[in-house]
Amino acid sequence: METWAEQILLAAIGLSAGVVAAGGLFSFIVGLGVVSDFADRTHTGEHVMLYETSVALGGILGNLFIVYQISIPWGSWIVPIFGLFAGIFTGCWAMALAEILNVFPIFARRAKLTKGIAGIIIGIALGKGLGALLFFWQRW
Repeated sequence: METWAEQILLAAIGLSAGVVAAGGLFSFIVGLGVVSDFADRTHTGEHVMLYETSVALGGILGNLFIVYQISIPWGSWIVPIFGLFAGIFTGCWAMALAEILNVFPIFARRAKLTKGIAGIIIGIALGKGLGALLFFWQRW
């Protein structure tokens, strides 16, 4: 039988580990330049702190909803909208990572691609979106 002190210690360790992991992920997202790139492309650089706060708050609320299994009213209407925005964010995150690592220029040079690079990128994005749609459609 575990004591209250052990339970409190385990809760503190679990909470600390979660905070560290989430902080690492959010700093990775910000470090990749996804948020600042969005602000630069939309000419809303004065709101970068709001964007970063929104990313962190979204992660925190998402974790709370998952851990405590909070029911959202009208969830069947909100889930597709959330899926769309989450897909857009994930795609932009992947593209920012690829841009930093110079994956596409290296691939294009090695494959000797001179035309159609934009079509390949759009194809990848549509494929990801269609794959996610089929995955969630099947689960629904």
